Amino acid sequence: MATTVKIQPRALVRASGGPGYAVALVVDALGTGLLRPLLLLYGVSVLKLSAPATGIAMTLGAVVGLVCMPAVGRWLDRGARSTVVAASMLVRVLGVALLLAAPAGHVRLFAAAALFLGIGNQAWPAAHAALVATVARGRERDAALAGGRALRNAGLGVGALLATACLAGGTAALQALAAVTGLAYLAAAALAWSVHIHAHPAAAAATGRDDEPAPRMRALLAANVIYVFCLNVPEVALPLVLVTQMHASPMWSGGIFVANTVLVVTLQVPVTVLMSRFSRRSVLALAGVVLTASYLGFLAATSLGHDWGAPAVAAVSVVCTLGEIVYAGSATALVTALAPAHVLGRALARFQLSTGFGLAVSPAALTALAPHGPAALWGSLAAATLLSSGAVAAERDRGRGLAGDRRRPEAGSRARRSHQGTA
Repeated sequence: MATTVKIQPRALVRASGGPGYAVALVVDALGTGLLRPLLLLYGVSVLKLSAPATGIAMTLGAVVGLVCMPAVGRWLDRGARSTVVAASMLVRVLGVALLLAAPAGHVRLFAAAALFLGIGNQAWPAAHAALVATVARGRERDAALAGGRALRNAGLGVGALLATACLAGGTAALQALAAVTGLAYLAAAALAWSVHIHAHPAAAAATGRDDEPAPRMRALLAANVIYVFCLNVPEVALPLVLVTQMHASPMWSGGIFVANTVLVVTLQVPVTVLMSRFSRRSVLALAGVVLTASYLGFLAATSLGHDWGAPAVAAVSVVCTLGEIVYAGSATALVTALAPAHVLGRALARFQLSTGFGLAVSPAALTALAPHGPAALWGSLAAATLLSSGAVAAERDRGRGLAGDRRRPEAGSRARRSHQGTA
């Protein structure tokens, strides 16, 4: 059992890649927050596409973007770090440029823009995690990864508000917002590239782990597909249940979404640091138990009727968010701890594939289960998540280092900035 660590703000910034890279993260988080709702609004309001055509193009862009992940993993394993992060931002600049160039009614150009944006969005998490693993190690790295996620959630919330506000300004405002977002990504790419962080795979030989294959992680990857459903529960499942089945005011859905964002932003780092006294795999299994309890809580809350049902759902959503926070703080950290340095990129790419796949299929699965009643929706989620938690825990003693917290040299211990003194 590890000792709880204390992370100072300055150490957190350093572990995240330095001040320049931290600024790039802020810009990227705001840009992603803007583009997420903006893309749908732009397709429907500016390009005059139908809502189904816009949604299909966005979904295809996200799914096809996953195809690039094996190549991203190999690029990372050749030592690239800040270059891959910058590339994930530049490809989104290209997507925004295509978006601005698309004439009204041109669904193919919109789909191409969605594809490039999808590639950038899918490549970024693995590239960022690999960069953090290069400049930090151990629990400091875990806290830095948690800080990046908290920052990204804050950016998503602020960006969504800005995009919604610009909707009142009409077509010109949405076009201007898209242009500003593209410029922001360009600035973020320059800042990310300027830190010049590069890993040296040959240095893995000094750790004695250069001959280790990539960890199989089959149970972890399969479980992760189910775990990520929790990310779409506040955005998809709860609004669907509250508005269409419980006939509650839409304000409840909005309040739950805002509370989820605030809790993640404020608690992600503290909870991750607090959980550092336990093994990463145990914490990840615990996250599944917490999420299972929340799903059962939603099942009970929906049976309380109109007067008490919505407040009960809102209360249980806090438990669900805590499960999400524990999951997010341990999952990527476990992968970075499991993977030998020379295959870290491929391991993170495989993990992102499972995450992207889960995020892609979860809206369809949630909306398909909901019409069959609360038992079908929440019961299925609870059973699948509990099984996933058990699978994660059961894999602990198989192979070497599967607990993910042995005291050994980390991926970043022998890989540092190629230009000393930068960032």
